[in-house]
Amino acid sequence: MQIPPGMLTAGSMSDTSEAAGKQLAAPLRKGQLATDSLLLGPGLLIGTPPGSAAVPLRMADPSSIQLVSPGQLVNVVLTGANGYDQQSPSEVLASSVPVLWTSGQGGKTGQWLGTGETDGLIVVAAAPEQAARLAGASTQGKLFFVLVGPEGGAG
Repeated sequence: MQIPPGMLTAGSMSDTSEAAGKQLAAPLRKGQLATDSLLLGPGLLIGTPPGSAAVPLRMADPSSIQLVSPGQLVNVVLTGANGYDQQSPSEVLASSVPVLWTSGQGGKTGQWLGTGETDGLIVVAAAPEQAARLAGASTQGKLFFVLVGPEGGAG
């Protein structure tokens, strides 16, 4: 199919070899044009505010990943339960962060992740202060997400 050059969006790929060996962040519909922002890697942050970071998070319930897809907004919640009837209050680490990728959306290992251990992973776009809170958060307790609407939600 030939598309007039003036109709192509920024980041459109004119040659299929540009996408060879790379993994899509989300499924494409038949006839949809592939752009660099739809591939795992640095292009995944296109359209996010300057300074955003792509932060991988391992959710406590890997099956919950099936409920979220790229583009949805989530609150990331940390629970510090130690399993001995002592529970610390849950803490919202980041509010209304967009999901960039999930292991439920194809979940094959891409060169971007470099490992086969993708079960339960989501990648979110986070502002620098959110990224600092999220990095390594799963070592402090269990991580969960809450789907929120574009207005923000609880937190």
